[in-house]
Amino acid sequence: MLLTAEQLAEREEKILAPYAAFSCKSRGRKYKDTESKYRTCFQRDRDRIVHTKAFRRLKHKTQVFVALEGDHYRDRLTHSVEVALIARDIARSLGLNEDLAESIALAHDLGHTPFGHSGEEALNKALKSHSESFEHNNQSRLIVEELEQIYPGFDGLNLSFEVRDGLIKHQSAYDQNEEKIRIHPSLEAQIVNLADEIAYNCHDLDDGLRSGILDFNAARQLNIWKMCEKSLLTRHKLLPEIPKYSQRYTGHIIHLFVSNIIKQTELNLEEFKIQTLDDVYKFPDYLVNFTDDFVAVNQELRAFLMNNFYLHPEIKKNMEEGQKIIRFIFKKYLNDTDLLPAHLQAKISNEKSKIDVIRDFIAGMTDNYARNEYNKILKNAVPEM
Repeated sequence: MLLTAEQLAEREEKILAPYAAFSCKSRGRKYKDTESKYRTCFQRDRDRIVHTKAFRRLKHKTQVFVALEGDHYRDRLTHSVEVALIARDIARSLGLNEDLAESIALAHDLGHTPFGHSGEEALNKALKSHSESFEHNNQSRLIVEELEQIYPGFDGLNLSFEVRDGLIKHQSAYDQNEEKIRIHPSLEAQIVNLADEIAYNCHDLDDGLRSGILDFNAARQLNIWKMCEKSLLTRHKLLPEIPKYSQRYTGHIIHLFVSNIIKQTELNLEEFKIQTLDDVYKFPDYLVNFTDDFVAVNQELRAFLMNNFYLHPEIKKNMEEGQKIIRFIFKKYLNDTDLLPAHLQAKISNEKSKIDVIRDFIAGMTDNYARNEYNKILKNAVPEM
């Protein structure tokens, strides 16, 4: 049976909750654009995101920590895929729009720097000395609205309002392009916020155990791990061997977090009598969240990772190396724009545009590209007299 976009939209109206973001009721795109006959607007947004250069570069960008040697550690692309999978599962269970949640999830880290959060911190500090700042969620939005040059009729991807709105994540409302951006976006966007946190906490736990930096016995003292063992024992009557099946545990921890969000969010929607998408927009707080006890175990997991993983000497050494590279190339580009590619030099007309060009160029780099630029500049540097 062949389904058109119109029939898919009709299916949404039959199976989705009344407070979901329906594709047929989207606030649309900034620029007039012919829609697909067989894909809804959010499906088309997803496809546009996946086909960008920025999305492909995520394969070679570090996740929260600088990647150790080996083929099995997460990069920012695998992280984005994991967030999308978690977001789709939660959205499906709550009767929300999976395609919208997936699109936001796949785009949420497009603007991230090389070298993970340490790289973001370094670039932000460099920009602050010029009265500017850097935040990767803002950069993700800038990429989809301006920097990707794919279509001749407009800059960016011309995504649906709901996807762009969802990319703001955790920020105050502000006006852009005469569109009012709400503090609390759709439920689908709220889901992505927590799916992101679940994904990076759990896969960093998995990568930390795999690398040997985290200790299995210490991890087993976490309350979420104890919950996991109890749940697995109830299911299988025999616990999987540790550390051989450590991924089985971290995968089940994800399941526990996801299940908790679904149950608590359902209770919130009932308690606050949320009936429409407009109710979601007007509600003064987030509706998608954990129960209080899971907020506590999530905070405990984050603290464990911070103290035992992110601050580990080996990880810190790699983070500091990445920050040094970003500080160095930022300063060099600032002092000598001839080091920039010719097409970027052509965009510079004043000091503000120079800062913007350098910011966008560095933020878009992969880890290896940034290292190569650093080494190339060092090699060609004229020795000081």
